[in-house]
Amino acid sequence: MIISAANRLDNINEYYFSKKLAQIAEMRKMGLPIINLGIGSPDLPPSTATIEALYQSALKEQNHGYQSYRGIPELRSAIADWYKEIYGLQVNPTDEILPMIGSKEANMHLAMSFLNSGDEVLVPNPGYPTYPAVVQIAGGVLRWFNLDENKNWEVDIDALEKSDLSKVKMMWINYPNMPTGANASDELYRRLIKLAKQKQFLLVNDNPYSLILNPNPKSILSYEGAWDVCVELNSFSKSHNMPGWRLGYMIGKKDYVDTVLKFKSNMDSGMFLPIQHAAIEALKNTKEWHHNQNEEYAKRRNFAYQIYDLLHCKYDKNQVGMFIWAKVPDYVASAEQMIEDLLQKAHVFITPGLIFGSNGNRYLRISLCSKPEVYQEALQRVQSYLKQHSI
Repeated sequence: MIISAANRLDNINEYYFSKKLAQIAEMRKMGLPIINLGIGSPDLPPSTATIEALYQSALKEQNHGYQSYRGIPELRSAIADWYKEIYGLQVNPTDEILPMIGSKEANMHLAMSFLNSGDEVLVPNPGYPTYPAVVQIAGGVLRWFNLDENKNWEVDIDALEKSDLSKVKMMWINYPNMPTGANASDELYRRLIKLAKQKQFLLVNDNPYSLILNPNPKSILSYEGAWDVCVELNSFSKSHNMPGWRLGYMIGKKDYVDTVLKFKSNMDSGMFLPIQHAAIEALKNTKEWHHNQNEEYAKRRNFAYQIYDLLHCKYDKNQVGMFIWAKVPDYVASAEQMIEDLLQKAHVFITPGLIFGSNGNRYLRISLCSKPEVYQEALQRVQSYLKQHSI
């Protein structure tokens, strides 16, 4: 006898990387030396001061209890100071910042806090698979909007303005964009804010990649009128090399923060205090520290370019973030089959663009989260595979 799952999971699949990582683990158990260039989990360490702050705080026995659902005031103040330094944005640390256990979880909290059954939600295609998942779990109705390479992967505001948005409650955007690496123009942000005001929906900008290979980081909240209709998510995972620490936060006006807090306070018991102390230290990382991270990513990016050149893929060198997005050549019948062939025969895994939506069908994504020698080995394997199969 099997107890049936909840109906809310009917249209939800296990997260792609959950399954793929399990497959790769099994292949490695069989003795196959798989190189994984897929998932974006930073392999570079946090700053030494960050780790030391965690250690010193964890030594204090009084620091192991439950914590405030809002995070400690010192962390919120540090985030506010960082936002002013990086984005030139003044944020009230008392009630406009909400630390979260990762920005992925924050997406779920937002969906559960604002969506009623049947509310429509605008979600990008291609885009982060978590966005449609949290919408469906919360009972919302997906409304895909297309991102097009020919328009620099920007939202087609003209098309949205011509459509019926009367039932739209929320819209997810993600710039710098994952998976495409595209940046948002000032005009795009202004028009999105104007549209959200006119149609009265909440605009969510997921912004974890703005410090990676991106000389001009932006926050949508810096634009006029944004605080009325926008919230922004950010994370320590990518910018500070702390993916496993589960550290994210939401920024928005007090009303929006309080709404999410109502849900959050029933879902967790606050963030481990030593992690909060470490986060404060991470936000003090120098410009030189961030520069060094980007120099390393730039080296890795060149290897990704070389792999794509071998595969005759087309890519844009203006991309930012920690992935390189590329289009397969026309003669390739299936990008997904190409990926599987590389995995099985060259033992190199690259992410297929299809997992990000139908508009990613002809694309691949390489992560910049491996050591240079790993890319060098992957490059040699791909080269050998192509020669052996006369491709």
